[in-house]
Amino acid sequence: MFTMRSAALILLVGACQAALPAPTLTHASPMRLKGGGWFGLGSKILQFDASIATDRVKKVWKHDARFGMEDEPYHIYFEEIISDRFALTKGLQLIRDELLLAFNRPNHRNEDQNLKISDVQECAADLSIPSVLSTCAYTVCGDRICQSSSLRDYNCAVAGRFASLTERGEPKPELFFATGGGTDSGPTLAHVTVAHSIDPVIKKQIYNNNAKSFLLVNIDICTHCGHLDIGKNGVGTLNGKKYSGVGAIYGQAQESVFRDPRTACGAIVGMLTNFNLQNPVHVRLRNDLGEANYQFLSKNDVPADDGSPCRFLIAAAIIAIQGMRNTLEALGPGGELDERGVGHMTAQVQINNRENCETNLYCARATVSNGVITEQGLGTDATKYTAKMVTVRGVRRVFFEYDGTTEYPIQKRLYMMTTNSQNIAKAARAKIADAENSASLNTLARRPSNASQASEDCCSVKAPTRRKKKVLPPMAEDRDDSSAYSEVQSGRNSLQRSLPKEADGPRQRSSRGSIRSNGGKSGGKKRSPSPMSTPPATPLNEEAAPSDKGNTAIVHEAAYKEGQVAKKQGGMGFWWALVMISAVYMAMLGASVLYVTNVSKTPSQVEMM
Repeated sequence: MFTMRSAALILLVGACQAALPAPTLTHASPMRLKGGGWFGLGSKILQFDASIATDRVKKVWKHDARFGMEDEPYHIYFEEIISDRFALTKGLQLIRDELLLAFNRPNHRNEDQNLKISDVQECAADLSIPSVLSTCAYTVCGDRICQSSSLRDYNCAVAGRFASLTERGEPKPELFFATGGGTDSGPTLAHVTVAHSIDPVIKKQIYNNNAKSFLLVNIDICTHCGHLDIGKNGVGTLNGKKYSGVGAIYGQAQESVFRDPRTACGAIVGMLTNFNLQNPVHVRLRNDLGEANYQFLSKNDVPADDGSPCRFLIAAAIIAIQGMRNTLEALGPGGELDERGVGHMTAQVQINNRENCETNLYCARATVSNGVITEQGLGTDATKYTAKMVTVRGVRRVFFEYDGTTEYPIQKRLYMMTTNSQNIAKAARAKIADAENSASLNTLARRPSNASQASEDCCSVKAPTRRKKKVLPPMAEDRDDSSAYSEVQSGRNSLQRSLPKEADGPRQRSSRGSIRSNGGKSGGKKRSPSPMSTPPATPLNEEAAPSDKGNTAIVHEAAYKEGQVAKKQGGMGFWWALVMISAVYMAMLGASVLYVTNVSKTPSQVEMM
């Protein structure tokens, strides 16, 4: 009896486990990469050895630098920029020629993979040794006065050594011509520069062949300002204001001896002297300059020791430095560079002189790598600038001091570094989102059109009433753009304060349908589901991308439907298994009763039967 009951119990437990519903999928099904690996789990990549990259960055910051001195471009390029970047690549294989990437496309001449591999394959770099993949980007104003000798000198000296090279050997740096110089958008500049330099296939081969190889991103932010030499006895005019007895006027340039002087940079001069709230360039430059600096420089000339007005040159320097910092934030904390990325950035002002005698003003430099942003140079407070005229190689040039000193400390700040595995997971989520959007569009395209039915019922439907547009009261004529700008900024701030605040962590959906933050507190009221709403999304594993805050996790709709079908089928299977188990148990119980009855009978009773 004990043996039969034990067997029945074991059979019952096994049948119950088999009848349980299949678990609902809570993660998107992983998608295979063309080059191998799983999107959801990340490709198999060598652990990065940061010893070489860290050592090279330390050597850069042992170099002396001179900031605030107007000097010839080649002198600044050689002494400040090129020397720093060669220190980052010294002793390593520098990969920037497109022919060195021949390992990526061995049969580039034809599509037939069975034919002989091209001889250009011999140009491919040996990735087994520590290597540096280098790229270079440059920003300057689109003014034609900046497109002559200065751009040619930069391409020959800097881009010719660190930018990518075409198959013909020509440098191809990333060039951005933002009006007024600086950057239109620091995150866009950082993303485009990094994305164009390395694609997933090249990244995988470089990262997997040597643990010390890394990516070097070089970006130079440049603005410009005119320089008109009038002499001590000359008279100059800038925006209706006359200057006499000064050596030079910064903010005005003469392109040719056959032309009259004009403002340069016109966007920066116009922003400080005649700000237009409807001009997006003025608004961007004013935001980069800062409100306190705008109020100060729009009212003060900041003359040098000889009386030369320098406020427009100071504004150009601050805008260049702020553009560098915006791009640094995108490269490091913004996640454009992973643990194998090293960034080197500079901020400069191109000073436009007559007859192509261009000069540069070196403002700041910075590096970003291994979770550390390091910066050195002039600051962004216009009230701390002082200017004086000095003689450099027989020519009078301007020289700036910041906060009463020329010895600028090296400043460091830490940030949360993004790893390559997190970037792979981020790309996987983006690809899944694109696939879902495409599927939704295809579903909408397959739906039958109700145009004919709508045309038949158009007579019975009332025409929708148009909502009247709210007309804003006209601004007073005596109101200046400065007050209007302040009102717009205060309105934006009040609007942001009125918006509900959310937790920093990624929001998760609780079992009752309310949205909860990482802290577990309720994040809002319950919302009734819309009949057209999609199935509830389940967050992905937070370890895949801890830096992506506030993003709702994406789950395959197919996985959701599969779980629902499995759950339904599992419920039906449970009842069928229960019926079968009951039948088996009753049969075994009857057999045991019959066995006990036969054992308890006497031999005489058995003979009578």
